[in-house]
Amino acid sequence: MRTSLSAVLIVLVALLVPASAVAYWADRELGDADRYTAAMSPLARDPAVQNVVVTQGARALAGQIDAGPFQGSVDTLLGEALRSFVGTPAYRTAWDAANRAAHAAFFRALTTGHGDAVTIDLAPVLAQVKAELTGDGIPFADRIPVTHLSVKVMEYDDLGALREGFRMLQIAGVWLPLLTVVLALAAVAVAVRRRRAVLATGIGLAVGAVLLWIAVEVCRSLTLDDLPPDVDRPAAGAVYDALTSFLRTTAWLVLAIGLAAALAAWLTGRLRRTP
Repeated sequence: MRTSLSAVLIVLVALLVPASAVAYWADRELGDADRYTAAMSPLARDPAVQNVVVTQGARALAGQIDAGPFQGSVDTLLGEALRSFVGTPAYRTAWDAANRAAHAAFFRALTTGHGDAVTIDLAPVLAQVKAELTGDGIPFADRIPVTHLSVKVMEYDDLGALREGFRMLQIAGVWLPLLTVVLALAAVAVAVRRRRAVLATGIGLAVGAVLLWIAVEVCRSLTLDDLPPDVDRPAAGAVYDALTSFLRTTAWLVLAIGLAAALAAWLTGRLRRTP
């Protein structure tokens, strides 16, 4: 019975590894503004994301300026200025500010907000862009009105259900990783042959890490396939990879720990058999 119980606990550990990682990620990574902003910050240098920012930004700014017969030339200048702007430290600062604002809006909607849409106010970003374009002498840039421009960044059919799911992940993010560690230790403690239990537990951790990696990749494929046709998929893929980088790192770390434990237990057994 002790051997069977140890085997059951090891199987539970393998299954709980991906669940624990996702719960911790949702609670500590997505739920923390600083960590979320830090994860998204490198995307300011991603070419696909920059291209989307330039395209959407030029379209939004052009709609704010009435240049009469010079509209086409002004729109071209705005596009060129924005493409130069996305390579500056000022753009990276504005990018971080926009992501922090998006996180605050999304988190507020998940916890205390109402409705099924998440919007952010891009007024601080527009002010920075206007200052840069005006300083570079771009014609009509001083006409860009810095108003409260609300942009819908996310919409769900049932945001209430998403709130409940996120709340459950927050709670699980505290105790689920701890439960996984306790079960791994218990699997070794109750086993009759503890060295073999350590080896099996290490393999279980490695299997759990592989399951986590597979889940991240499958969700990536499903997420990109469900995007509307007008969404830039390379940029969306870059955003997904940035948000899930913690899960990938966790998968490699747990895999290394599991294989190291299994290898150590196997080598110990080999050494004991050596005369």
